Amino acid sequence: MKLDDFDFDLPEGLIATRPAAPRSSARLLVADGDAIHDQHVTDLVSWLRPGDLLVLNDTRVIPARLFGTRARESAQGLTEARIEVTLLEPRADGNWAALVKPLKKVKPGEVVRFSNDLSATLTGSADGQGHLQFNLTGDDFDAALAEAGAMPLPPYIAAKRPADDKDKTDYQTIWAKKSGAVAAPTASLHFDDALMAALAARGVETTYVTLHVGAGTFLPVKVDDVTQHKMHAEWGQVSERAAGDIAAAKARGNRVIPVGTTALRLIETMARDGGIAPWEGDTDIFIYPGFTFGVADGLMTNFHLPKSTLMMLVSALMGQERIAAIYDHAVRSEYRFFSYGDASLLLPQT
Repeated sequence: MKLDDFDFDLPEGLIATRPAAPRSSARLLVADGDAIHDQHVTDLVSWLRPGDLLVLNDTRVIPARLFGTRARESAQGLTEARIEVTLLEPRADGNWAALVKPLKKVKPGEVVRFSNDLSATLTGSADGQGHLQFNLTGDDFDAALAEAGAMPLPPYIAAKRPADDKDKTDYQTIWAKKSGAVAAPTASLHFDDALMAALAARGVETTYVTLHVGAGTFLPVKVDDVTQHKMHAEWGQVSERAAGDIAAAKARGNRVIPVGTTALRLIETMARDGGIAPWEGDTDIFIYPGFTFGVADGLMTNFHLPKSTLMMLVSALMGQERIAAIYDHAVRSEYRFFSYGDASLLLPQT
């Protein structure tokens, strides 16, 4: 299974840099078995049945991109350097792993100041990442970070424009609750209050799991034999309530449809590690063609990068030839791609 098997041509103009407004007005490609239907996210209600269960990721994206200054005394006097930091994940020792640019401009023990309230000391580095100890913790840290930080937009958006205050709303789901992600579960960005009300009226059920999406989600696959790729690990949790909701839907004969690849990877990790039961820990599950799904009966997801692990995941769900046809249709029909783009509802032939 080669990396080129998951490639396709994507015109630059189809990469979305802003979301649809309102959220649920985005287009929705429905792949129902062998048929493709061009719809809108508001039409999701018509494609789900009473009793179907949507599994939603309630992670909250932190404004993980910071711009600060390092000051240093030298024989020539005080010198300063502009430092850019992207937080990656909290470490067990209480520090944060972060991308620090330029890392060579900061020595261990030196302080980078981001605002009047927020600063961090470089305690060390490893594998190209800096380890930062912030001057604040808990709610004080969250408040200062919210004031000083910017949303960590994906590289393909950040290359086109800087993050702004609008992204602090746009790049967050309406049900975001548990802080810790540095990338959004983007399929969920299409849901607004009106759509949630319509789904509830239809009898569609929802449950919430947590997977803190890491920056590793944007890392390219660097091996030609994709089976040799090593996934980054992300922390996730399936609560007792969520496991119960999933088990109940299965027992009723209803479909379990995760919204987003993060939710899918988490519930499939749960199923792999012990069936439908509460689960918590780090998952590095890699889903590619040949994978046997234990829980998911479909998937709502955005359109993914060529040669990405997410292209491999949707190919595992729908089949490689089918996904190739779906993406060919999406490109020809000018669907908008990636994090702020349009959505697809993938329902395998049963």
